[in-house]
Amino acid sequence: MPAGAVRRHDPERRQRIIDAAIRVVGAKGIAGLSHRTVAAEADVPLGSTTYHFKTLDDLLVAALRQANEQFAPVLDPSEPDLATALARLLGEFLAAGRDRGRVELEYELYLAALRRPALRPVAAEWCASVAAALGGRTDPVTARALVAVMDGISLQVLLTDAEYDPSYARDILGRVLAGG
Repeated sequence: MPAGAVRRHDPERRQRIIDAAIRVVGAKGIAGLSHRTVAAEADVPLGSTTYHFKTLDDLLVAALRQANEQFAPVLDPSEPDLATALARLLGEFLAAGRDRGRVELEYELYLAALRRPALRPVAAEWCASVAAALGGRTDPVTARALVAVMDGISLQVLLTDAEYDPSYARDILGRVLAGG
């Protein structure tokens, strides 16, 4: 460090970089993500992004992990019918009043694992955590099937701009729970 230079202590910089990456992906998609675009969005020197995240995949892993943490399914324990509870939860996730861009961002990060192997363990963690949240209400195999169905319904709504149909979701989830 040159004489007289002062090293700034900035303990929040790493988090600001992750938040900026999420905003960049939300605005420009993963194709628009670079260390340079994130540095500009976070208002930090370019070297800070590469210091904290050696590769873009490292940065995407942190962003996906943060997105996963913000989606923690909370089932209503007073709702005796799991299919109804899950359909309601899915409706809240996909609600027209919710920030659709945020939902799309979460799925874009999740689906990026198709082409970016570094993201696969984080995507798998998300699936496992949702299935574990269902563990007290059903067996592990059915819980995984429910996660797959909820992902499928979510993708159909997001990709087709279809209106979320809670009665359809409840029916399909109920069929999975009934074993047929």
